[in-house]
Amino acid sequence: MGKYGQLAADIVANVGGKDNIISLTHCITRLRFKLKDEGAAKDDVLKNMEGVVTVMHSAGQYQVVIGNQVGQVYEAVCEVAGLQGEQKETEISEEKQGVFAAFIDIISKCFQPILAPLCACGIVKGINALLAFALGTAYSTSGTYLILNAIGDCVFYFMPIIIGFTASKKFRISPVVGMLIGAALCYPTIQESALEAAGEAMGKIGILGEYYTEFLGIPVISGNYTSTVIPVIIVVAFAGQMNRLAKKIIPEMLQSFFVPFFVLITSVPVGLLFIGPVISFLTNLLLSGFESLYGFSPVLCAFFVGACWQILVIFGLHWAVYTLALMNVAALGFDTVMVGSFGCTFAQTAIVFAMYLKMKDKKKKALAVPAIISGICGVTEPAIYGFTLPEKKPFIISCLAGGISGAVLAATGAVKYIMGGLGIFGIVNFISPEGDPTYMYAAFGCIAIAMVSGFVLTYFFWQDKSEEAEDVSGEEHLEAPVTGMVLPLSAAKDEVFSQGVLGQGIVIEPSGEKEILAPVSGTITTLFPTLHAFSLVTDSGVEILVHIGINTVQMEQGAFQAFVKEGDRVKQGQKVLEADFEKIDAEGYSTQTMVIIANSGDMKGIDMKENEELHSGDEVMKITVR
Repeated sequence: MGKYGQLAADIVANVGGKDNIISLTHCITRLRFKLKDEGAAKDDVLKNMEGVVTVMHSAGQYQVVIGNQVGQVYEAVCEVAGLQGEQKETEISEEKQGVFAAFIDIISKCFQPILAPLCACGIVKGINALLAFALGTAYSTSGTYLILNAIGDCVFYFMPIIIGFTASKKFRISPVVGMLIGAALCYPTIQESALEAAGEAMGKIGILGEYYTEFLGIPVISGNYTSTVIPVIIVVAFAGQMNRLAKKIIPEMLQSFFVPFFVLITSVPVGLLFIGPVISFLTNLLLSGFESLYGFSPVLCAFFVGACWQILVIFGLHWAVYTLALMNVAALGFDTVMVGSFGCTFAQTAIVFAMYLKMKDKKKKALAVPAIISGICGVTEPAIYGFTLPEKKPFIISCLAGGISGAVLAATGAVKYIMGGLGIFGIVNFISPEGDPTYMYAAFGCIAIAMVSGFVLTYFFWQDKSEEAEDVSGEEHLEAPVTGMVLPLSAAKDEVFSQGVLGQGIVIEPSGEKEILAPVSGTITTLFPTLHAFSLVTDSGVEILVHIGINTVQMEQGAFQAFVKEGDRVKQGQKVLEADFEKIDAEGYSTQTMVIIANSGDMKGIDMKENEELHSGDEVMKITVR
């Protein structure tokens, strides 16, 4: 039983048991039950329960006020009562987050939970490569090498399984089902390389190429899915839609096993039927494109390979270039195409180092060090997914630095004689079979160009958002988040607010303006899915709740629009939300907006303006911090 398991069990028991619960939702502070019989609930017991602030009967709901821990308690209650809790995803305005930004955000969130293990495996992989380089064949064929290689490479080889788990939370399916989708994509016998080795092609479909298997008579254009990221995210996203459909059409008593069955039996085949052809088409297109580009200008081709390499890796399309390189080595004894990608690893590493020097977040700085170490060894996933890609600008710089360094290396006439080590250990790939190190020296120059250009551009053109944190002082001056009449908190039309249960504060009767501004600089700690409330914490530790309307958590989407997301750093006066107060009022809800100091008991003093008309941005409260 988790931290809130006992509290959840006590709440369920005292609202009349799980059979008395029709439905359960929650807002930013309270559990909102719809009960068959409210008379069966024990108000006095619940009010005196540790972890419960109070109990209210309002808007046809039985409301148990919890406070800041309501999200965790809600999940625990759902688990105890066997409820299907489902929250809506916060919608960010297109003005703030476009399609590309949303795509990057999805990838970043899928990698955030696994960044530390990713760095750890990268370091193991690097150490193993170093030992193999130093000790030679005797070590690289040993059992020690084999086991360390398995430890270091497992997270990268089975990336679809791990991303299937993290993506499942984003698209709201069972984490185990997400992992199973990833496992299906990694299954050895459906990889293109295995199918090609197993037998002759069954046929060919134009530019998509040959196919080696079918599903219900439909040709399946195969791909290599191990170590990829995008394919599993696409399939899990589709699985999320299938999961919602399954819950609508399958009787509740059968959902526990038929929903996973339906999701897996639809999403995996459809995903393979869709993703395989797309990857095959793009791979063949890239292969033809790079061959033509190289024939036109080897230097220009190297620039494009270097600039696009990390992007190709993310989408699993790098096999086109790698395949061409292997063919060149086999036929000619050397390769010139992959030369362009050599500087990418070092550009990423130097960029993360520049970010490290400018970072203020101690947790991220701690993760940057192993990302740098693994990057030097040729493992850039921690750098890409943990640092450069989420910030966008550093990733663009890495592409530019990789392209420039690759073009310069190609201009020297350098070639790779083997497709061997990665990162710093890839230097030996440029030594000729006769032992001529000329191109190895050119490779060192490529490293210098990639690292210097990446570092300098990042250091001078990337700004750490956390640098905007203001000096912590003894006072916080809050501004009105919205224009309107400021009233004492006792005027709130909700007892939880008017009685000061959640802390001291003020009420604002909005006068029509839609914009809801940040009352003070700080970090958004909570942005409720229905967007009717948010909380932020200042650098001095003041916790502020802005709650728009009374019972507006019950409104359908459309009244609120968000311009930030949880975890964002906001400046005082920055637009956080827009609220359609006319719509709120037309649907019968109060538009009162509460500004609450959630930890007011920890403050030395709070001075508030009351009973006067203020514009958004006018000072409304002064807080003296202990």
